[in-house]
Amino acid sequence: MNAAILMVLPMIFASTLNSNGNLLYDPDIWWHLSNARALAVTHHFVRADIFSFTIVGQQWINWEWLSELVYWFSYRGFGLRGIYLVAWLSLCANILFVYWRGFWVSRHRGAAFWAAGLAFLLMTVSSGPRCINIAYLAMSAEMAILEAAQRGNKRLVWLLPPLFCLWVNLHGIWFVGIALLCLYVACGLFQLKLGVFEQEAFSAPDRNRLLAVLVVTVAALLVNPDGWRLLWNPLDMMFNQKLNIGVVGEWQPLHLDSPLGIFALLAIGLMLVANCIRGRKWTIFELAIVFFAWFAALDHMRFTFLAAVLTTPLLARDIERSFLAEPDTGKTIPAMNALMVAGAVGLMLYMIPSQAALQKKAGEAFPLNLIASIQPSWRTFNVDHVGGRMDFDFKPCFIDSRFEIFEHRGVLQDYLRITNLHDSLALLDKYRIDHALIQDNTPISFLLQRTPDWTLQMNEKTDDGVYLLLARTPGAAAGSSAVVPASATSQR
Repeated sequence: MNAAILMVLPMIFASTLNSNGNLLYDPDIWWHLSNARALAVTHHFVRADIFSFTIVGQQWINWEWLSELVYWFSYRGFGLRGIYLVAWLSLCANILFVYWRGFWVSRHRGAAFWAAGLAFLLMTVSSGPRCINIAYLAMSAEMAILEAAQRGNKRLVWLLPPLFCLWVNLHGIWFVGIALLCLYVACGLFQLKLGVFEQEAFSAPDRNRLLAVLVVTVAALLVNPDGWRLLWNPLDMMFNQKLNIGVVGEWQPLHLDSPLGIFALLAIGLMLVANCIRGRKWTIFELAIVFFAWFAALDHMRFTFLAAVLTTPLLARDIERSFLAEPDTGKTIPAMNALMVAGAVGLMLYMIPSQAALQKKAGEAFPLNLIASIQPSWRTFNVDHVGGRMDFDFKPCFIDSRFEIFEHRGVLQDYLRITNLHDSLALLDKYRIDHALIQDNTPISFLLQRTPDWTLQMNEKTDDGVYLLLARTPGAAAGSSAVVPASATSQR
């Protein structure tokens, strides 16, 4: 019953999966599908850009290729409903995994249920069709293995090398996983009994086993299409992609007055109050992952999902110890259980959207008619969030949301300068732009509509506003165009 209820929660409360249905608004899923399509058709990994005209042929590491294939084959089999199913099921799998881990730690179904429900609220930051959601299952698997080892199942740690061999091809979050494994090994090398801290050092056989597992695990990371270059990618993002991290909303600090911030404060406060009511002994590793998880979440809002994966079992144990006086006897009412499960399953089947409804939503999310009219020979300047859809429709784009490769080649900086009217016409001339797919009521649309060399060809209304397709007069030099005052322009 608990599992069935937890699976229904995303369909009701996640804006990407409920009746609002903005699942397909995600700008990344379309270039993910494009990558997977290229791999499935050519049987060759995408190692260079094949979508844009600004950086075409430049080296690129596709560090999510295995997750992309999951979405692609589901899309091929079930259409847009396949994307919905993978997004929903991957989120449900994450919720159920932390519920199961919480139960094993607390031995109380109710405590595990409430902790998993709060974890779901934190996971809504990434409830869409995201490759990282599949990779978070690997992180839960790693933590489950380490938690089982602490309960005495020491040999299970040999599952970590094959897990990381798979994980490294799913998403770059594997880097956090290997850091957690190193932290686990380091914290077990010494004994500590001080105040609330109490931990025993590993025995010599356990220590040697873990060190061997760590060495084999690091070696297993090299089992990927790009070798050491893929391993460098997370470090490259941390050190060499300041612009990318600075402009993407998910990389910004968590606002505590937002719904997501309130859920985070609730989780932190609940853990603090529980330990004030009835304290317990902590290992250094447990306290370290709690501090790391919440520091990462407060610094980058996208990591509230990470915090949910890492801290939910500890929260379940605190809830059981401090708030639930009645032990979990395991007794149930079979008829009520069956009724709740049947109702939940019926609601799931009812709320899965039809192909037609998803197709309509896709049309409301992107200017599909304008994208369809773009010719392959055009050099079209486009807003970044439609670039992925242009990739999917075989339309060469100026930029898409794979910001890392565009930042390395200077295109992302030029894109921001163009959209913010810093030498916009000269930069458009630099890239020999002859068309523009942009949103109305933006600085760049204001400029181009008042520049004589540019004319409006089409417009299309979406849920995101009105999009314009403008064309430049053949042979005109954008850098030499004069801007016409607003009073001299004709009314559209």
